[in-house]
Amino acid sequence: MALNSGDIAWVLASTALVMLMTPGVGFFYGGLVRRKNIVSMIAMSIVAFMIVSLMWVFFGYSLAFGQDFHGIIGGLNYVGLKGVDTSTLVIGSTEYQIPTLAFALFQMMFATVTLAILTSVFAERVKLSSFIIFGILWTTLVYIPVAHWLWGGGWLAQLGAVDFAGGAVVHITAGFSAMAVALVIGQRAGFGKDLMEPSSIPITLIGVAMLWFGWFGFNGGSALGANWLATNAIIVTNTSAAAGALTWMLLSWKDGRPASLGIASGAFAGLAAITPAAGYVGPLEAVVIGVVAGVLCYASLLFRLKKGLDESLDAWSIHGMGGLWGVIATGIFAVAAVNGASGLMEGHTDLFLKQLLTALVVLVYSVAVTFILAKIIHKTIGLRVREEEEYVGLDISQHGEQAYH
Repeated sequence: MALNSGDIAWVLASTALVMLMTPGVGFFYGGLVRRKNIVSMIAMSIVAFMIVSLMWVFFGYSLAFGQDFHGIIGGLNYVGLKGVDTSTLVIGSTEYQIPTLAFALFQMMFATVTLAILTSVFAERVKLSSFIIFGILWTTLVYIPVAHWLWGGGWLAQLGAVDFAGGAVVHITAGFSAMAVALVIGQRAGFGKDLMEPSSIPITLIGVAMLWFGWFGFNGGSALGANWLATNAIIVTNTSAAAGALTWMLLSWKDGRPASLGIASGAFAGLAAITPAAGYVGPLEAVVIGVVAGVLCYASLLFRLKKGLDESLDAWSIHGMGGLWGVIATGIFAVAAVNGASGLMEGHTDLFLKQLLTALVVLVYSVAVTFILAKIIHKTIGLRVREEEEYVGLDISQHGEQAYH
């Protein structure tokens, strides 16, 4: 099959859109922390992009998408992107009209934004040096194996599980890993006692706007072509995000005035939930997925606060729980007319059971490996800054800079 310039252009444009999501996460999180930590929070997303980009070239892509080794991990045949060239991309039995190198670049952006999402739990109390070491190890030991299992021809893909754009690979791994790290490093100093107001709500809203925009490439680009499936993925993505935002707004309205942060969080929840299903459901199914995501993620946030868990910026309650619901929802609502997969609502239980298994396995694996990894780093070089550094803020103690004078 010959290369198609339209498909290539769309995948490269989608790559740029997904790249925008990493600083978008930085802005979203940066506006939520106190003003003494805003530089640190945005910088951490940029650092995540920097280190994972290099890892992906050196060995990340090869381990995720290289020659399969017993369904567990890829081989080293693409180290340094050797052999990843202009030849057409082949995944399983399907050939796409884009060069393999374009796919490698597109997937690089997914890996970078996943680590950026995980920075939620490190807000206001982590050493940058420790985050870099953790990020390298976590991407290697958690993200890359799960990416191979579902996207690189690994055992879950062989089983028949699906994840169109990363409900399990991106959102369950990052969200539930964040909770595992939170259990290791503990609460921020003064959590539950001191006033921890957001530094800039407008910056957070700019971040969610960047993310919503970038998500069209995140999900639409996962069709790997400028085609009908990409169009469907974008319309259901937007629909679920709107449904999630509206639901969260209505839920929070009963407690007083609807906060803009709640609307932004609801949109985020809808986006996370539709990600695995974007290539398998239609707009009406997307409404249901978004509404349930809004309710579930809102309830999860309230649960976290009630339990006093300081997973600072809610990667778990939004990404983790949203992704978990999305993976399961794919098995419920998948419509054969969209992309061949048929879910529980069409009378098929096979896909539903495979999606349940996928959600459970990825959740348990992510939590277990992350908890052990965080424990080792915390007990050796330490994850947290000193108390006095946390008091003055990470902008000064880690970067020698201030967002506002």
